[in-house]
Amino acid sequence: MLENGWFREENESWNGQSLSLQVDKVLYVGKTMFQDVLVFRSTNYGNVLVLDGVIQATERDEFAYQEMICHLPLMSHPNPKRVLVVGGGDGGCLREVVKHAGVETIEMVEIDQTVVDLAKRFLPNMACAFDNPRVTLHIADGFEFLANNQSKYDVIISDTSDPEGPAEKLFEESYFQLLSDALAPGGIVAMQASENVWLKLDILKSLQERCKNVFPTVNYATVCVPTYTSGQLGMMICAKDPQTNLQAPAAKKHIPEDVRYYNEGIHRASFVLPTFAKKYINN
Repeated sequence: MLENGWFREENESWNGQSLSLQVDKVLYVGKTMFQDVLVFRSTNYGNVLVLDGVIQATERDEFAYQEMICHLPLMSHPNPKRVLVVGGGDGGCLREVVKHAGVETIEMVEIDQTVVDLAKRFLPNMACAFDNPRVTLHIADGFEFLANNQSKYDVIISDTSDPEGPAEKLFEESYFQLLSDALAPGGIVAMQASENVWLKLDILKSLQERCKNVFPTVNYATVCVPTYTSGQLGMMICAKDPQTNLQAPAAKKHIPEDVRYYNEGIHRASFVLPTFAKKYINN
């Protein structure tokens, strides 16, 4: 909501609080076939992309989320060659994946071409890898794409919207099964888990249980991002192999030099939960 020079994000899942950013200039307002879109320049966080009233990325802090959802699975896999990004039309995930020289092919399936176009226009530091020769962009429905590409990918990064409205199906067991089927043996998937330990722990616990019905190895990781819900965002990292250790980089892996948030210590620490959350989620 834009009002009196401020953008305010409100959500039924976090009643009693909201997130507000001061607006310097509105850059774009529109509606695609799939969602409402707003782009504005903020006074403190640079350009901001908003979809259906929810902040998706700001220039100031987006790298924290993008690095963690990409480098946690890529660094946990000993030798990822084929990577798929589901969603992520802002290009941030692609930017991080191309930093791994050993990755040979990177495919993205994004349903909304407008998001890609607006990211290239207003978030150029994020949308800088679409022209990389290893990248192939598919404008298509992620469900259909996954169903037609089985046992193919070493790492899948599911960078989707929050579990509301049509996007709710992206947090159901049937979607997780599609992700598992699209992975090659030893594959790893990282998915945006939306809920954090301060809000809706019951939903987070349910999400983890649904993942465990499909994957033998499931871990919940967190990342600090000021403009996301309560300043913390969660990710489910899942592996097809029960022996995969997701909570530390694989042996002899080299961290990309141009990262700003991710490091080996952050990798390990992201899986450490506060006592109250650990007790609730794992009981």
